[in-house]
Amino acid sequence: MSLTDTYEMNNGLKIPVMGFGTWQASDEDAKQSVLWALEAGYRHIDTAAAYKNEEAVGEALKESGVPREEIFLATKLWNRKHGYEKTKEAIENSLSRLDTDYIDLYLIHWPNPIYSRDNWQEDNAGSWKAMEEAVEAGKIKTLGVSNFRAHHLDALLETAEIKPAVNQIMLNPSDMQPEVVKYNKEHGIVSEAYSPLGTGKIFDVEELKELAEKYDKSIAQLVLKWSLQHGFLPLPKTVTKERVWENADIFDFEISTEDMAVIDGLKGRAGTATDPDTIEF
Repeated sequence: MSLTDTYEMNNGLKIPVMGFGTWQASDEDAKQSVLWALEAGYRHIDTAAAYKNEEAVGEALKESGVPREEIFLATKLWNRKHGYEKTKEAIENSLSRLDTDYIDLYLIHWPNPIYSRDNWQEDNAGSWKAMEEAVEAGKIKTLGVSNFRAHHLDALLETAEIKPAVNQIMLNPSDMQPEVVKYNKEHGIVSEAYSPLGTGKIFDVEELKELAEKYDKSIAQLVLKWSLQHGFLPLPKTVTKERVWENADIFDFEISTEDMAVIDGLKGRAGTATDPDTIEF
Protein backbone atom coordinates (compact mmCIF):
# COMPACT_ATOMS: atom_id res chain seq x y z
CA MET A 1 0.00 0.00 0.00
CA SER A 2 1.13 3.57 -0.71
CA LEU A 3 -0.21 7.15 -0.71
CA THR A 4 -1.47 6.69 -4.26
CA ASP A 5 -3.42 3.51 -3.50
CA THR A 6 -7.18 3.97 -3.51
CA TYR A 7 -10.46 2.73 -2.09
CA GLU A 8 -13.29 2.18 -4.55
CA MET A 9 -16.38 4.16 -3.59
CA ASN A 10 -19.98 3.05 -4.08
CA ASN A 11 -20.22 5.10 -7.30
CA GLY A 12 -17.31 3.18 -8.85
CA LEU A 13 -14.86 6.10 -8.56
CA LYS A 14 -11.64 5.86 -6.59
CA ILE A 15 -10.43 7.88 -3.59
CA PRO A 16 -6.81 7.89 -2.31
CA VAL A 17 -6.46 5.92 0.96
CA MET A 18 -5.04 8.91 2.83
CA GLY A 19 -5.75 12.60 2.49
CA PHE A 20 -4.18 15.84 3.66
CA GLY A 21 -6.24 18.09 5.92
CA THR A 22 -6.21 21.90 6.11
CA TRP A 23 -8.49 22.66 9.07
CA GLN A 24 -7.38 25.67 11.16
CA ALA A 25 -4.64 26.49 8.66
CA SER A 26 -4.21 30.15 7.70
CA ASP A 27 -4.00 31.03 4.00
CA GLU A 28 -0.22 31.10 4.12
CA ASP A 29 0.06 27.83 6.05
CA ALA A 30 -2.59 26.09 3.96
CA LYS A 31 -0.89 27.01 0.70
CA GLN A 32 2.60 26.04 1.86
CA SER A 33 1.54 22.79 3.55
CA VAL A 34 -0.50 21.67 0.54
CA LEU A 35 2.53 22.33 -1.70
CA TRP A 36 4.64 20.19 0.64
CA ALA A 37 1.96 17.49 0.75
CA LEU A 38 1.77 17.25 -3.03
CA GLU A 39 5.57 17.14 -3.16
CA ALA A 40 5.53 14.31 -0.58
CA GLY A 41 3.14 12.30 -2.75
CA TYR A 42 -0.29 13.09 -1.31
CA ARG A 43 -2.95 13.29 -4.00
CA HIS A 44 -6.03 13.82 -1.83
CA ILE A 45 -6.50 17.35 -0.44
CA ASP A 46 -9.32 18.24 1.96
CA THR A 47 -10.63 21.74 2.67
CA ALA A 48 -13.98 23.40 3.45
CA ALA A 49 -15.78 26.69 2.96
CA ALA A 50 -15.67 27.11 6.76
CA TYR A 51 -11.88 26.87 6.83
CA LYS A 52 -11.70 30.07 4.77
CA ASN A 53 -8.63 28.82 2.91
CA GLU A 54 -10.13 27.46 -0.33
CA GLU A 55 -8.42 30.18 -2.39
CA ALA A 56 -5.02 29.35 -0.89
CA VAL A 57 -5.57 25.62 -1.51
CA GLY A 58 -6.55 26.36 -5.11
CA GLU A 59 -3.39 28.43 -5.59
CA ALA A 60 -1.26 25.58 -4.22
CA LEU A 61 -2.82 23.09 -6.62
CA LYS A 62 -2.06 25.38 -9.54
CA GLU A 63 1.51 26.16 -8.43
CA SER A 64 2.36 22.54 -7.62
CA GLY A 65 2.58 21.56 -11.27
CA VAL A 66 0.69 18.33 -10.51
CA PRO A 67 -1.99 17.82 -13.19
CA ARG A 68 -5.46 18.61 -11.82
CA GLU A 69 -6.80 15.20 -12.88
CA GLU A 70 -4.24 13.51 -10.61
CA ILE A 71 -5.51 15.37 -7.54
CA PHE A 72 -8.59 14.36 -5.54
CA LEU A 73 -9.99 17.61 -4.13
CA ALA A 74 -12.65 17.73 -1.40
CA THR A 75 -14.52 20.66 0.11
CA LYS A 76 -17.65 21.13 2.21
CA LEU A 77 -20.94 23.01 2.49
CA TRP A 78 -21.08 25.30 5.53
CA ASN A 79 -23.91 25.31 8.05
CA ARG A 80 -25.45 28.66 7.08
CA LYS A 81 -25.83 27.53 3.46
CA HIS A 82 -28.19 24.56 3.89
CA GLY A 83 -31.20 24.35 1.59
CA TYR A 84 -31.55 24.11 -2.19
CA GLU A 85 -30.90 27.67 -3.38
CA LYS A 86 -28.19 28.49 -0.85
CA THR A 87 -26.35 25.26 -1.67
CA LYS A 88 -26.41 25.97 -5.39
CA GLU A 89 -24.78 29.33 -4.67
CA ALA A 90 -22.28 27.78 -2.20
CA ILE A 91 -21.10 25.23 -4.78
CA GLU A 92 -20.45 27.99 -7.32
CA ASN A 93 -18.59 30.03 -4.71
CA SER A 94 -16.34 27.09 -3.78
CA LEU A 95 -15.59 26.37 -7.44
CA SER A 96 -14.68 30.03 -7.90
CA ARG A 97 -12.48 30.24 -4.77
CA LEU A 98 -10.71 26.98 -5.63
CA ASP A 99 -10.36 28.18 -9.24
CA THR A 100 -11.28 24.76 -10.60
CA ASP A 101 -13.85 23.38 -13.03
CA TYR A 102 -14.91 20.55 -10.74
CA ILE A 103 -14.74 19.27 -7.16
CA ASP A 104 -13.96 15.59 -6.65
CA LEU A 105 -15.87 15.26 -3.37
CA TYR A 106 -18.42 17.68 -1.92
CA LEU A 107 -19.68 17.09 1.61
CA ILE A 108 -22.44 18.46 3.82
CA HIS A 109 -20.23 19.54 6.74
CA TRP A 110 -22.71 19.06 9.62
CA PRO A 111 -26.17 17.39 9.53
CA ASN A 112 -28.00 19.50 12.09
CA PRO A 113 -26.58 23.01 12.50
CA ILE A 114 -28.30 25.45 14.80
CA TYR A 115 -29.62 27.42 11.78
CA SER A 116 -31.56 24.32 10.59
CA ARG A 117 -32.46 22.77 13.92
CA ASP A 118 -36.22 22.89 13.36
CA ASN A 119 -36.16 21.53 9.81
CA TRP A 120 -32.77 19.87 9.30
CA GLN A 121 -34.20 16.93 7.31
CA GLU A 122 -35.85 19.25 4.80
CA ASP A 123 -32.79 21.48 4.50
CA ASN A 124 -30.46 18.52 4.00
CA ALA A 125 -32.78 17.13 1.33
CA GLY A 126 -32.75 20.49 -0.46
CA SER A 127 -28.96 20.74 -0.26
CA TRP A 128 -28.60 17.18 -1.55
CA LYS A 129 -30.85 17.92 -4.52
CA ALA A 130 -28.64 20.90 -5.46
CA MET A 131 -25.57 18.70 -5.04
CA GLU A 132 -27.05 15.97 -7.24
CA GLU A 133 -27.75 18.56 -9.94
CA ALA A 134 -24.12 19.70 -9.71
CA VAL A 135 -23.05 16.08 -10.29
CA GLU A 136 -25.26 15.93 -13.39
CA ALA A 137 -23.69 19.19 -14.58
CA GLY A 138 -20.15 17.81 -14.14
CA LYS A 139 -19.26 20.28 -11.38
CA ILE A 140 -18.95 17.60 -8.68
CA LYS A 141 -17.81 13.98 -9.08
CA THR A 142 -18.81 12.44 -5.75
CA LEU A 143 -21.18 13.37 -2.92
CA GLY A 144 -20.64 12.75 0.76
CA VAL A 145 -21.43 13.90 4.26
CA SER A 146 -19.53 14.76 7.43
CA ASN A 147 -20.43 14.24 11.10
CA PHE A 148 -23.58 12.31 10.14
CA ARG A 149 -24.93 9.65 12.52
CA ALA A 150 -27.23 6.81 11.46
CA HIS A 151 -30.50 8.76 11.89
CA HIS A 152 -29.18 11.64 9.77
CA LEU A 153 -28.18 9.22 7.01
CA ASP A 154 -31.53 7.40 7.20
CA ALA A 155 -33.35 10.71 6.72
CA LEU A 156 -31.13 11.70 3.79
CA LEU A 157 -31.54 8.33 2.06
CA GLU A 158 -35.35 8.73 2.07
CA THR A 159 -35.13 11.26 -0.77
CA ALA A 160 -31.59 10.96 -2.16
CA GLU A 161 -31.15 9.65 -5.68
CA ILE A 162 -27.37 9.48 -5.30
CA LYS A 163 -26.11 7.64 -2.22
CA PRO A 164 -23.43 9.35 -0.12
CA ALA A 165 -20.09 7.70 -0.85
CA VAL A 166 -18.13 9.11 2.11
CA ASN A 167 -18.91 10.01 5.72
CA GLN A 168 -16.13 12.12 7.22
CA ILE A 169 -16.24 11.72 10.99
CA MET A 170 -13.90 12.12 13.97
CA LEU A 171 -12.16 8.74 14.14
CA ASN A 172 -9.13 7.88 16.24
CA PRO A 173 -8.17 5.46 19.02
CA SER A 174 -9.92 7.66 21.57
CA ASP A 175 -13.25 7.51 19.71
CA MET A 176 -13.85 4.78 17.12
CA GLN A 177 -17.59 5.62 16.73
CA PRO A 178 -18.44 1.92 16.19
CA GLU A 179 -22.15 2.45 15.46
CA VAL A 180 -21.47 5.00 12.72
CA VAL A 181 -18.65 2.95 11.23
CA LYS A 182 -20.91 -0.14 11.17
CA TYR A 183 -23.66 1.84 9.42
CA ASN A 184 -21.18 3.21 6.88
CA LYS A 185 -19.88 -0.28 6.13
CA GLU A 186 -23.38 -1.73 5.70
CA HIS A 187 -24.19 1.02 3.18
CA GLY A 188 -20.91 0.95 1.26
CA ILE A 189 -19.88 4.35 2.62
CA VAL A 190 -16.17 5.09 3.19
CA SER A 191 -15.39 6.06 6.81
CA GLU A 192 -13.08 9.04 6.45
CA ALA A 193 -11.21 9.97 9.63
CA TYR A 194 -10.78 13.62 10.51
CA SER A 195 -8.68 14.39 13.58
CA PRO A 196 -7.10 10.93 13.09
CA LEU A 197 -4.49 11.89 15.69
CA GLY A 198 -7.20 13.01 18.11
CA THR A 199 -6.52 16.07 20.15
CA GLY A 200 -3.00 16.87 21.32
CA LYS A 201 -3.65 14.58 24.30
CA ILE A 202 -3.09 11.48 22.20
CA PHE A 203 0.66 12.11 22.22
CA ASP A 204 0.67 11.73 26.01
CA VAL A 205 -0.93 8.26 26.06
CA GLU A 206 1.66 5.95 27.60
CA GLU A 207 0.58 2.84 25.67
CA LEU A 208 1.06 4.68 22.37
CA LYS A 209 4.49 5.92 23.42
CA GLU A 210 5.56 2.34 24.18
CA LEU A 211 4.15 0.92 20.93
CA ALA A 212 5.68 3.70 18.83
CA GLU A 213 9.03 2.86 20.34
CA LYS A 214 8.49 -0.84 19.66
CA TYR A 215 7.83 -0.20 15.95
CA ASP A 216 10.50 2.51 15.71
CA LYS A 217 7.89 4.99 14.51
CA SER A 218 6.38 8.22 15.84
CA ILE A 219 3.02 8.12 17.65
CA ALA A 220 1.49 9.89 14.64
CA GLN A 221 2.81 7.25 12.23
CA LEU A 222 1.57 4.45 14.48
CA VAL A 223 -1.94 5.89 14.80
CA LEU A 224 -2.24 6.67 11.07
CA LYS A 225 -1.22 3.09 10.29
CA TRP A 226 -3.80 1.84 12.82
CA SER A 227 -6.42 3.89 10.96
CA LEU A 228 -5.50 2.35 7.61
CA GLN A 229 -5.47 -1.18 9.02
CA HIS A 230 -9.06 -0.60 10.13
CA GLY A 231 -9.97 0.40 6.57
CA PHE A 232 -10.50 4.05 7.54
CA LEU A 233 -9.29 6.95 5.39
CA PRO A 234 -7.22 9.25 7.63
CA LEU A 235 -6.82 12.98 6.98
CA PRO A 236 -3.76 14.09 8.95
CA LYS A 237 -3.16 17.82 9.12
CA THR A 238 0.12 19.55 9.86
CA VAL A 239 1.80 22.78 8.82
CA THR A 240 5.30 21.49 9.63
CA LYS A 241 7.30 20.29 6.63
CA GLU A 242 9.03 17.44 8.47
CA ARG A 243 5.71 16.10 9.75
CA VAL A 244 4.12 16.26 6.30
CA TRP A 245 6.76 13.79 5.12
CA GLU A 246 6.80 11.80 8.36
CA ASN A 247 3.03 11.20 8.27
CA ALA A 248 3.36 9.85 4.73
CA ASP A 249 6.03 7.35 5.76
CA ILE A 250 3.75 4.63 7.16
CA PHE A 251 3.72 1.97 4.48
CA ASP A 252 6.78 -0.04 5.52
CA PHE A 253 5.41 -1.70 8.68
CA GLU A 254 2.37 -3.59 9.97
CA ILE A 255 0.84 -3.44 13.46
CA SER A 256 0.21 -6.86 14.98
CA THR A 257 -3.32 -8.04 15.87
CA GLU A 258 -2.45 -7.89 19.57
CA ASP A 259 -1.15 -4.34 19.35
CA MET A 260 -4.16 -3.24 17.27
CA ALA A 261 -6.35 -4.49 20.15
CA VAL A 262 -4.32 -2.44 22.64
CA ILE A 263 -4.84 0.70 20.55
CA ASP A 264 -8.55 -0.13 20.13
CA GLY A 265 -8.85 -0.12 23.91
CA LEU A 266 -7.93 3.55 24.38
CA LYS A 267 -11.49 4.91 24.25
CA GLY A 268 -11.90 8.31 25.83
CA ARG A 269 -8.21 8.86 26.51
CA ALA A 270 -7.85 11.83 24.15
CA GLY A 271 -11.23 13.40 23.48
CA THR A 272 -14.45 12.22 21.82
CA ALA A 273 -16.59 13.35 18.89
CA THR A 274 -18.97 16.30 19.23
CA ASP A 275 -22.68 15.44 19.21
CA PRO A 276 -23.93 16.87 15.88
CA ASP A 277 -27.45 17.36 17.26
CA THR A 278 -26.33 19.77 19.98
CA ILE A 279 -23.77 21.96 18.19
CA GLU A 280 -24.26 25.70 18.61
CA PHE A 281 -22.97 26.70 15.17
